[in-house]
Amino acid sequence: MGQGTEPRRGQAYDGELGAAVARAQQGDEAAFAVAYRFVQPGLLGYLRGLVGDDAEDVASDAWLEIARDLGRFRGDGAGFRGWTATIARHRALDHLRRKRVRPRSSALEQDVLDLPGPQSTHDQALEALSTEHALELVRGLPRDQAEAVLLRVVVGLDGPAAARVLGKRPGAVRTAAHRGLKRLARQLGAESVTDEAPRTLGEST
Repeated sequence: MGQGTEPRRGQAYDGELGAAVARAQQGDEAAFAVAYRFVQPGLLGYLRGLVGDDAEDVASDAWLEIARDLGRFRGDGAGFRGWTATIARHRALDHLRRKRVRPRSSALEQDVLDLPGPQSTHDQALEALSTEHALELVRGLPRDQAEAVLLRVVVGLDGPAAARVLGKRPGAVRTAAHRGLKRLARQLGAESVTDEAPRTLGEST
């Protein structure tokens, strides 16, 4: 099984994660450690894509806030991954502002007419996305594409959850993720991918 299946495995553990979070909210420190182990790898990958080598420091800040506000969280395992990603994103953006690095933005959220093509493009990019090299390539994408790819592939969120983290429409996030993955597939040498499937809008936003 390739490394690209990691996020899907993460989703399979959401029931266990939800149970651990519920126990942690009752004061079970061991359960909090279990939740941390489920969430931290994806969260760290997401932060590496946003802030590079400062990811560990930003993750530490995020986990302090997560631990402090845990009692306020309401939801299941998938919801917890989305909630922690939102906190981590806020900490990352604060960090970038402090460094006076202005992340690139684009008008992609308005550009929802460049519709997703075949799944094969995604699959080839996903297979390589767990590597450090791929994270470096992700950091070279426009920020909206990078974040969409990181949240969908590395953190393992579904489209609506990723859209909530980013404060955008699901269709815009789907399009950004598709564009980012397509560009990554090209950069990773997946030149044989062809757009033979019909292009469709997918589910309504």
